[in-house]
Amino acid sequence: MKNLIVLKVITTVLVISIIFSLFSCIDEDRIEVPPVKLEDVNGSYKGRLITVQGEFRNEKVVDFKIKKDTLEFPEFPLKEIVTAVVKDPAKVQNALTAMGKVKYKVKYASVLNAEKNWVELTFAPKELELQIPVDGVNKKTIVTIAAKQKGYFVGLDYTLRFVLAAEKLTVDGVQLNPFEPIYYNFPYCVKTGN
Repeated sequence: MKNLIVLKVITTVLVISIIFSLFSCIDEDRIEVPPVKLEDVNGSYKGRLITVQGEFRNEKVVDFKIKKDTLEFPEFPLKEIVTAVVKDPAKVQNALTAMGKVKYKVKYASVLNAEKNWVELTFAPKELELQIPVDGVNKKTIVTIAAKQKGYFVGLDYTLRFVLAAEKLTVDGVQLNPFEPIYYNFPYCVKTGN
């Protein structure tokens, strides 16, 4: 009987010591996220862009810059917008080539979180005006772009995440209907320089 009690006590002590050693390891493995400043957001980025429109999905890598309070695309991704206006897939590439690179700027306001380890960005996109060539005629297209979510710059890996959406297209003064919104998801953008 004494041996059984001693065995139970030893087993209990052993189990408790294992549990405490596991919890001490968990505390040691905690990653400290380095503090950031609002200015750390500024710079050049290379980002993974996932464009989603209905059940269609496209992925590519894009470059953009952030200065002060503005995110600037030197070449905004237009393929889905042009496809919605032109309709004929054979003519989409010709229209994109004729349009060339289209720059787009998005203003934002930023706030540092209480722990100072990430920056929250509230975007205020403006309309994008395009001249899309279709059969020798330029169609004046107004793209209503919105940001339904806030963006985040994370101090742990100096990456940026955000989403924009082309919610509405107006072609020559007439709203395109039906139109499936186009979502521009940037789930992981790496800072490449200042």
